Amino acid sequence: MIRYIVRRLYYGLLVLWGVASVVFILFNVLPGDPARMMMGQRADQAAIDAVRKELGLDQPLPIQYLNYLNDLSPLSVHQTTNQTGSWYFHAKKYAASARLFSVSDFVVVVKMPYLRQSYQSKRQVHDVLAEAFPKTFVLALSSIAFAMLLGIVIGSVAAVVNRAYLNRIILVITSLGMSLPSFFAAILMAWIFAWLLADFTGLSMFGSLYAVDDYGSGEQLALKNLILPALTLGIRPLAIVTELTRTSLIDVLTQDYIRTAKAKGLGRMSIVLKHALRNALNPVITAVSGWFASLLAGAVFVEYVFDWKGVGVVIVDALEKYDLPVLMGSVLMIAVFLIIINIFVDIIYGVLDPRVRLA
Repeated sequence: MIRYIVRRLYYGLLVLWGVASVVFILFNVLPGDPARMMMGQRADQAAIDAVRKELGLDQPLPIQYLNYLNDLSPLSVHQTTNQTGSWYFHAKKYAASARLFSVSDFVVVVKMPYLRQSYQSKRQVHDVLAEAFPKTFVLALSSIAFAMLLGIVIGSVAAVVNRAYLNRIILVITSLGMSLPSFFAAILMAWIFAWLLADFTGLSMFGSLYAVDDYGSGEQLALKNLILPALTLGIRPLAIVTELTRTSLIDVLTQDYIRTAKAKGLGRMSIVLKHALRNALNPVITAVSGWFASLLAGAVFVEYVFDWKGVGVVIVDALEKYDLPVLMGSVLMIAVFLIIINIFVDIIYGVLDPRVRLA
């Protein structure tokens, strides 16, 4: 089991390195000059060159890539002497680092991954993401909880009733839910509930987890702003959970042990809840574990439409301002979360089914 876990972690690190490399190459071959974006179109060339040197953009792309990996890695190499132009010079940019050992003029330090500074706000990227990520996490968690609760109930009722007309209706609804783009669903939900039905629902088209009240006493928790984006983001996982629950439960209800339970005189409700549903939820749990991580990436359009101040709004704002460190940090954070979820699910599979460890 230990070898299996180590192998999963090793593959996860390889995937993370691949994602970091692709992100770096992709965002550095895009047209545009971040230094000019920061200084404005009227800035002289000398000022732009000074900013490029400060950001390390004047160095060759391979050196920038090595510098980027050096910043991301928990173990990094730095030069102890001040040597201009050296990509491994330690410029005291890390919030905290601990020296491990030295070799000649070089030192190896252990630190937290450094995501650099925002080009526009000059804030540390990890501070920007630490402020936005909890709001996206709350939104994703609320969406998946809504999808799980309602999807299991609808799927279970459809499987127990198991009528042809009801199956057709469920199939149409779930197919529509799975094919509906998130940005279109967000606009549709905002238009219906926050505009046409605003007087009846009291819901607003715009708003985040915290809002400033009318009395100026500071930010207050505004959970009503969570309703529309959570429902919108939960539409697709709701369709999947409903269909998976229905098909899995129909299959379980035909098993021999269910017929044995019926022969013993157990009630239908007891059979469904205590025996069939518990076994039918295995594929549902598998789907939810993957969808929860995917919702963090899929929340970009939903957050932008509803002005939910999460990672999605941060990404869109960074795209508009060509703020590459914030963009790269956001993508890497989502990738890390996806990798962690996948590794966790793989380990659970290995515990439940020993045959998976041999794969």
